[in-house]
Amino acid sequence: MSNEPKKGTANARVVPVHRSSSREITSFLKKAARVDPTRSGRLIFALDATMSRQPTWDRAITIQASMFDAVGQAGGLSVQLVYFRGYGECRASKWVLNAAALRDLMTGIECRGGHTQIGKVLDHARRETAKERLSALVFIGDALEEDVDLLCQKAGELGLLGVRGFFFQEGADPLVERAFREMARLTNGACFHLGGDSARELAALLGAIAIYAHGGLKALTASSRHEARRLLTQLGG
Repeated sequence: MSNEPKKGTANARVVPVHRSSSREITSFLKKAARVDPTRSGRLIFALDATMSRQPTWDRAITIQASMFDAVGQAGGLSVQLVYFRGYGECRASKWVLNAAALRDLMTGIECRGGHTQIGKVLDHARRETAKERLSALVFIGDALEEDVDLLCQKAGELGLLGVRGFFFQEGADPLVERAFREMARLTNGACFHLGGDSARELAALLGAIAIYAHGGLKALTASSRHEARRLLTQLGG
């Protein structure tokens, strides 16, 4: 019998979240735009679009779409949207600097039943960084139905290539959290457990990741923003 984590909800403690106002987020990202404007970073934004995420997807889609606008304001940052759903469907958009294009794509995605395909996301990230340096991989999901050891191997390979992984967990499955944290560790990245106000928290943290992808650790360290400091506490060397 497989010991792989399955979808479900456990009675795990949800970490309290810091709530940031729209004014704070906007101010934070304006600072990112002033960090080395000649530098161009590349960030993959990957999403689990299987049916278990339908409730949170519908509730947060407007705010989640606005996150792409926030990342776009950082300047010099190319973003690619990757998502999986249904039976073996895993898609990637073109690399774009226009946040509106990614927002429109996301609002057109419908969740469909199926198993997770995180391995495909990690494989795709490795192929992309082989073409041109990838600054960061962001993944948002609530489940894991794959071989954890294999996923960790893939994550470790990404880490050796210098790609940091930022994993955001929705839901409260402790096995999923353990796997996400291990993949984050292997990529010298970070892992966060999203609370009830997850869309707002994610928007703020994504802004910090945009600063990292755009200007590296130096830019992140220079920021006085709460989310930047929170991110730095998790990042490895």
